[in-house]
Amino acid sequence: MSNTLLGDIEVKDKVEVVSRKGSDPAFFSCWDIHSYYGESYIVQGVNFDIREGEVVALLGRNGAGKTSTLRSIARMDDPAVSHGEIWLDHKPLHNMTAYEAAQNGVALVPEDRRIIAGLTVHENLELAQIAPPVGWSIERIYEHFPRLAERRNQMGTTLSGGEQQMLAVARALARDIKLLLLDEPYEGLAPVIVQEIASIVDSIKKHGITTIIVEQNAVAALRLADRALILDMGQIVFDGTAEEVLENEELRHEYLAI
Repeated sequence: MSNTLLGDIEVKDKVEVVSRKGSDPAFFSCWDIHSYYGESYIVQGVNFDIREGEVVALLGRNGAGKTSTLRSIARMDDPAVSHGEIWLDHKPLHNMTAYEAAQNGVALVPEDRRIIAGLTVHENLELAQIAPPVGWSIERIYEHFPRLAERRNQMGTTLSGGEQQMLAVARALARDIKLLLLDEPYEGLAPVIVQEIASIVDSIKKHGITTIIVEQNAVAALRLADRALILDMGQIVFDGTAEEVLENEELRHEYLAI
């Protein structure tokens, strides 16, 4: 396996696939994941582990396979995982449907937020709430999202973009999740609202929720993350600390165009 060096950071230009069958999985693991959109080969052998409570920024240029990786983890119908294993808290997600993965603690907050039309803020949360709630009751959610508490009787689709993003994240928390997947949480938001959403994600981090963030605003994501994974052409080319990426201009320019 060949490597290139950017400053003091070693970047792998080909990910070596290591079989780990029979070994104890980490809290979350992707092992040799391959995913397709129709005939397009998008995710080409992705491997990584995440510790419980860790926040990981999954970065890369447009088309690198970031959203496809999240959708594969969440077991969405498209893309389809044709090969590999995905484990969460010792359970094999790769054998599950999207519904079963959600039941076992996976929550994907998609880029389009998917607020349910015709329902108020409170009704959107009630629909997601498990009964009885284990950790995140609706009242606890309102404590962490006071703006949603103020708008609890407002139709969810009439909220501002930032407020809809808050509702999408809050709705995920209402299910007492183990793994939070955030796809472009800052997309289309003004800088002041980005800071507010970042503060909310930081609060979630302090509660120990394992999180993967896909975000084009790489610097904002890195400031929240413990680790960074960089995807290029469907493969992981860098796995290290967020600080390493922030401090290495050549690495950022090569793979993130920043």
